[in-house]
Amino acid sequence: MKVGIISDTHDLLRPEVTDALQGCDCILHSGDISSQRILCQLERIAPVRAVRGNNDSDWAEHLPLFLDFELGGLRICMTHKKKDLPRDLAAYDLVICGHSHQYAEEWQESAGGKRTLLFNPGSCGPRRFIQPVTMAILRIDPDGWVVKKVQIPHTAGEKAPKTDSGNIYRQIEAVMRDTEKGLTVEAIARKHRLDPALAEQIVRLYVTHPGVTADGIMTKMGLLGKL
Repeated sequence: MKVGIISDTHDLLRPEVTDALQGCDCILHSGDISSQRILCQLERIAPVRAVRGNNDSDWAEHLPLFLDFELGGLRICMTHKKKDLPRDLAAYDLVICGHSHQYAEEWQESAGGKRTLLFNPGSCGPRRFIQPVTMAILRIDPDGWVVKKVQIPHTAGEKAPKTDSGNIYRQIEAVMRDTEKGLTVEAIARKHRLDPALAEQIVRLYVTHPGVTADGIMTKMGLLGKL
């Protein structure tokens, strides 16, 4: 069985992504789809299981925030944000989330020796900063299963969004200050005219890494020294 795993398309379905998905028996999308049009395009390739992301608005009300299902003998759960996953993942073989735009694989072992793969396919939508465009293919056969990363080259002439390192540094510092004041992510994004996803990423990194500096946040976002 061949299964495509994608996330954070943000209303862009690249031709390289549809090519990689050809021959799939199923497609899993872990949110921030951004339009029904994307789901319709994917469904022409294979049946789709999808969850609703924080940028999926009223059109996506029919999509669940969390899925728990079996596929090819694997117990899988899927949601958009890692923080919304159940605390105990031991029942699952594969746990999928998105949101961070960063590809990640983390094996967790339960007390009984059961191994669970906590997995994020990254983003295969619009380019964000210097982050790579990624997705994955899950292959399941009688001998076992494996997830393989698919990295998609940026198209000719495609540029990363214009980002001034000094400006983003100041924005991060401002977000840190406003987080300390108790402002919500939405209020911070409006106040500084930031993309809500970017504001949320900065706040999340600041809150989950006590003592982190603006330099540290830029490093975790893959920005320091590369702009």
